[in-house]
Amino acid sequence: MSKINIDGSGRLELPVSVVKEIGAASLELVCHSNAHLLFSNVESGFQLAGVLGEIAMVDVLSFLNMFRKTGSLVVSLAGGQKEVGFLRGEIVAAESSFPEEDICGVLLEMGKLDQDAMSKYRQLVNSCGGSGRVLVEKGVIAPKDLWLATRQQVETVVFNIFSAAQGSFFFLEKEPEKDKMVRLAMTTQNMIMEGLRRVDERALYMRVIRSMNALPKVSGKTVTNLSTEEERLLALIDGADLDVRGLLRRSKMAEFEGLRALYELINKGAVSIEEAPVTAVAGDLGEILLVFNGALTALYRRISSKNSGFLGEITSFLQQMPSPFSYVFKDVSLRDDGTVDGRKVLTNLSGLEEQDKKRLLAEALSELIYMECMAAQRDLGQAESARLVKKVQEVPRRVKKLLLKKQFSEG
Repeated sequence: MSKINIDGSGRLELPVSVVKEIGAASLELVCHSNAHLLFSNVESGFQLAGVLGEIAMVDVLSFLNMFRKTGSLVVSLAGGQKEVGFLRGEIVAAESSFPEEDICGVLLEMGKLDQDAMSKYRQLVNSCGGSGRVLVEKGVIAPKDLWLATRQQVETVVFNIFSAAQGSFFFLEKEPEKDKMVRLAMTTQNMIMEGLRRVDERALYMRVIRSMNALPKVSGKTVTNLSTEEERLLALIDGADLDVRGLLRRSKMAEFEGLRALYELINKGAVSIEEAPVTAVAGDLGEILLVFNGALTALYRRISSKNSGFLGEITSFLQQMPSPFSYVFKDVSLRDDGTVDGRKVLTNLSGLEEQDKKRLLAEALSELIYMECMAAQRDLGQAESARLVKKVQEVPRRVKKLLLKKQFSEG
């Protein structure tokens, strides 16, 4: 969250992004204390706002359901935003800016879209206001596919929201758009119960699976009494060298159901889990990663020797990066030497045009370098950090020149 100071004249200096969003609207001071200020545009239908932490998302959803509220719940999280529509207390719509939760991401998980063309599909959908109907009109998917995907999208957005521990939310009273409303199989109260169950069970599954980047391998042990889903997943593991994320995508199973089936296969001894090997990334992307990782190693080694909590600080920074950098670093953590896992980053960038991949990767890594340089000045002191910072700050400039040179030569 941005820190905003009040000057001696009582004026607030808001971030440019906030000013653009509010525009010239008149605001009313709704309430205040020595710990908060709450302003509202009285014409907006604003009813409720808060910060996740002491207030859990399950409590917010339960409140809106219990008091039969109609309107939109907007939840801002690290890396994106979700919006859930309510009609008299029941969830009837949901949207998300997270790639895996937008309509194209859901259709990809269902196996209805090609990964290599995701950039084109997203541009097409975004040009039509986010509606997946354009994919039906273009003959990319069938009407039934869109209906199933829209229903699954709402459930996915809502179920994933339960694990949110940090962020903010607000609720606006307004009628949901009719063309975005869907009829769900469960009531909101049942969805709340199911969401809580999934949070607990997913944590159990991941303690055994360990990572979405891990590699499932067939053990060779003969196992009977497998479910249909487990047999299908086992056949895929036996026939391809895929990490957990790739396996679930190939299986066309929803993530939670896929993790549950994989967990059962591991528990029954049919599958074992191996750590993903550290592999070098080839081409221009590999060159960019190599240059930046050299600087990150130098910074991390020096700073972590003075600050034992630096790894946690970086992890938190990566989780809170704004879009589009949040896409690059989704589920990414630094290795023990301070470098970024290139294999994971490439997975996150898949679906983009090659030039966009290089540009976005360089910009995201430049942000990380800048953050670590600030930490070096704080933890190492001016004298010790000056030379190191000067050296590593050359890296983003060097990479930028490299990209411009290659772009010019390719053009």
